Amino acid sequence: MTMSANRRFFVGGNFKMNGSCESLTAITDHLKSSELDSSVEVIIAPPSCYLATLSSQLSAQPLVKLSAQNTHEKSSGAFTGEISCSMALDCGATYTILGHSERRHVFGESDEQIGKKTAAALAAGLVVIACIGEKEEDRESGKTMDVCITQLTAYKDNIEDWSNVVIAYEPVWAIGTGKVATPEIAQETHAHLRTWLAENVGREVGSAVRIIYGGSVNGRNCAELARQPDIDGFLVGGASLKPEFVDIINSNKAA
Repeated sequence: MTMSANRRFFVGGNFKMNGSCESLTAITDHLKSSELDSSVEVIIAPPSCYLATLSSQLSAQPLVKLSAQNTHEKSSGAFTGEISCSMALDCGATYTILGHSERRHVFGESDEQIGKKTAAALAAGLVVIACIGEKEEDRESGKTMDVCITQLTAYKDNIEDWSNVVIAYEPVWAIGTGKVATPEIAQETHAHLRTWLAENVGREVGSAVRIIYGGSVNGRNCAELARQPDIDGFLVGGASLKPEFVDIINSNKAA
């Protein structure tokens, strides 16, 4: 399967636990003053405490939407430090990132819990950016697809309608390390994921769902990655905090 004209290019910026009122205002000011490719779906995911502020700041830039970095599967309760789907929506988010490798490997979230979070987020009306990806030892031992399919299956078991799901393939060994999967490696993995979706969910889903790449994406490597037929955009970490994020947003034109 190759790039479908119906798959809108998608670029997300995951700010992680970075930023201040001053620095994030500078980022939104830059996004508002820049010429962004209007054909690209753009989201930024600041720390949850800044969602409402950035929502107000971006009211003049309708091309950029907001995402939570994580949402809980319960609507309320004694879950200190968590944010519910309804809270994210109240603060202006319309997307949520789920299953990020840092949630899996730092905070110990299981596939089962990530699946429950996905079901809750979709039921609440959020678009889910569903993260998957292998560690370096998995790739070296030839288990990349085994790991990704296990993670993807947990999403599949909790999704009825895939129209509000974007899959983010982020090899853990490439996140924040400066290592980047070559365009050929990334494309090969994306193509295998798309084939798996076609065979296990349905051909229409396999063709339509967007699979974006994450892992040390920057302004220098984004255009070559964007040329690959099964790479439908990016989930960007550190570079989303820099002016070059605009170049990444516009990389589909350069490709």
